[in-house]
Amino acid sequence: MSWLTKTLSSSIGKKILMAITGLFLCTFLIIHLVGNLQLFKSDSGYAFNTYTVFMTSNPLIKTVSYVLYASILFHAFWGLYLEYLNRKSRPIGYVVQKNQSSFASRKMAVLGTILLVYIAVHLGDFWAEYKFGHLPYVKYTENLTSGEITAVEHLPDTYQQQVKIVETYNEESGSKSVIVKNLYAEAEEAFSNPLLVLFYVLSMAVMGFHLSHGFQSGFQSLGLNHPKYNPFIQKVGLWIFAILIPIGFAIIPVYFLIK
Repeated sequence: MSWLTKTLSSSIGKKILMAITGLFLCTFLIIHLVGNLQLFKSDSGYAFNTYTVFMTSNPLIKTVSYVLYASILFHAFWGLYLEYLNRKSRPIGYVVQKNQSSFASRKMAVLGTILLVYIAVHLGDFWAEYKFGHLPYVKYTENLTSGEITAVEHLPDTYQQQVKIVETYNEESGSKSVIVKNLYAEAEEAFSNPLLVLFYVLSMAVMGFHLSHGFQSGFQSLGLNHPKYNPFIQKVGLWIFAILIPIGFAIIPVYFLIK
């Protein structure tokens, strides 16, 4: 294993670790955004709240989540470490010659630090509230034939249940009742604060700048660098990860503030 240790401790190895964790986080962003689009459904949060139960209950997804948390921390602090080494000696990691570098490439550590603060706030607003806070429960009644939500009942704050979701079927009426934590209501409350919405939107702008350089640099660090494919990788990094995904996330708090 000495060759592996030597490789990972070399400048190339350090960049590879940064690239692998960064591209993994890019993949997560797509999945996370697709899931969050449930917030736009006109069903009083039914799709989003049941989706949240699935994401926090499925054993495979929970395992991947732990890998995700570790990757976020590693990517952030490893990036700061590389920046420290860069300032201490010579340019390494994603840095290129100064006369060719973009604003994003020069400020990757600063942008990444801002994103780390955003992630901490985001997890505190939603993940911690869902896991450890006292979210209210909501009861939905769904028509099994049409899939329409026919009734929504906000349960008292004193109501508690031992499982994340309780489903009850009524064969006579052809309906199903579902009781879950109302994380959707938490989003409505949180994003009624204009300052928090502004913070989220600005953070997504920062993420766009960070990914505009980081995505393509990740492929270069892994040696996937070819004149034939580079333009395609650059376009994907720009239009999808630097523009569409940040806009997709930014629209959510703005939507709730307007709504």
